[in-house]
Amino acid sequence: MADSSSPIPVTVLTGYLGAGKTTLLNRILTEDHGKKYAVIVNEFGEIGIDNDLVVDTDEEIFEMNNGCICCTVRGDLIRILEGLMKRKGRFDAVLIETTGLADPAPVAQTFFMDDDVRAKTRLDAIVTVVDAKNLLARIDDSPEAEDQVAFADVILVNKVDLVSADDLAAVRAEIAAINPYARVIETERCAVDLGDVLDRGAFDLGRILAVEPEFLTSGHHHHDETVKSISLTAGDMQPEVFFDWINRATQEQGPKIRRMKGIIAFAGDPDRYVVQGVHMIVEGDHQREWKPEEKRESRLVFIGRDLDFEALRAGFDACRA
Repeated sequence: MADSSSPIPVTVLTGYLGAGKTTLLNRILTEDHGKKYAVIVNEFGEIGIDNDLVVDTDEEIFEMNNGCICCTVRGDLIRILEGLMKRKGRFDAVLIETTGLADPAPVAQTFFMDDDVRAKTRLDAIVTVVDAKNLLARIDDSPEAEDQVAFADVILVNKVDLVSADDLAAVRAEIAAINPYARVIETERCAVDLGDVLDRGAFDLGRILAVEPEFLTSGHHHHDETVKSISLTAGDMQPEVFFDWINRATQEQGPKIRRMKGIIAFAGDPDRYVVQGVHMIVEGDHQREWKPEEKRESRLVFIGRDLDFEALRAGFDACRA
């Protein structure tokens, strides 16, 4: 365990919707590295999905819903960190997985502007996961995606298997133009040596001040207000009807869907089914059995721009068993 007198290292995992942050978090939590982490997961929608997508571990996981860690729930982040500091010695480090719409600058500010947090924690690195297939489009239309690249100490270019060599070169050139100082690592499904992302001592306040001179004084951040989420819940679902509907819905509204994720309870199926998607790409698989103490419930979240919420809600409701 970490020396209880030394500052606790904190790694911030960020990246735009669907880039692969939770995949990286699960990889960290399941590898045999002998360390224990406190994990803070932040979500954009009203209902929690990501917390249930994190693998079963002994780690303590704290969930913050219905608000972005960089603005509305930043006070919650400070309170959780202050609570963790009272239990130093029980874990080695803290991992923070931000919502895909987070600007990492205000998150990083937390570790310098709150006296108690600053004294007891050390921001080790901002690790940004980017989707090789969609990054260039997101930088064009989403300021958060560019900010996540600009403030990164380490950048994982994920899903490189989905793009051509020329497209990958264009992605790397764009990253270099925005942030020539970050270490860039190409990955598939976030398969990376954890020594490349953890305990790096990589956060450089001087470099950040060069990017944003008012980093230590500005506290304002405004999201792209056109990006909205809808959270859907139900009981058991009919599998054939659900798969037919989710395939149609993602084809019809795919260009507008930034992220789709859910945990589905299928009638007669003892296992939880996890479904995730970005734009028109959808994948799903059984995760594990429902636990006796869990509420057996289907939950699905869509995040996007100009989505037809009424059509999504009606289609989801029609899948009920």
